Amino acid sequence: MPGQKKKYNVRFPPGRIKKIMQKDTEVGRIAVAVPVIIARALEMFLKSLLTKTCLITQAKFNNIVSVAHMKQCIESEKLFHFLKDLAEGATTTAAQKDNRGMSIWPPSYRNKKSNIATKNPSGETVPQRSLGPHQTGSGSGESEPYICL
Repeated sequence: MPGQKKKYNVRFPPGRIKKIMQKDTEVGRIAVAVPVIIARALEMFLKSLLTKTCLITQAKFNNIVSVAHMKQCIESEKLFHFLKDLAEGATTTAAQKDNRGMSIWPPSYRNKKSNIATKNPSGETVPQRSLGPHQTGSGSGESEPYICL
């Protein structure tokens, strides 16, 4: 059917990529396939960056990727040298400089646990579960660190 749009299997929205491309005044018309190809290239690039960063994290016997690990990956891999200026601008705390990749949260926050309460059908509040230091009740996963397994 000519009126039906084709759904592409990419994780980055081609429409948003097209809008970013069109902000440049030198860019004229954009073929339909170009944002899809750029989205796929972006996926492949990020997969490569995260895989190599994860290898560095595992070499340091850690499970959580930190900014320090990503900086080390950017400095050690020739492919990522164009990101060097960006990596140098990233803030580093004393905890991130540590080879163990400790969390940036202060010790008092890491030990703090919060309870999530829910209401059952009868209207009374029942404690559901206790959250760890890096978990939130939202469940969106936006602020969760990348964990290597």
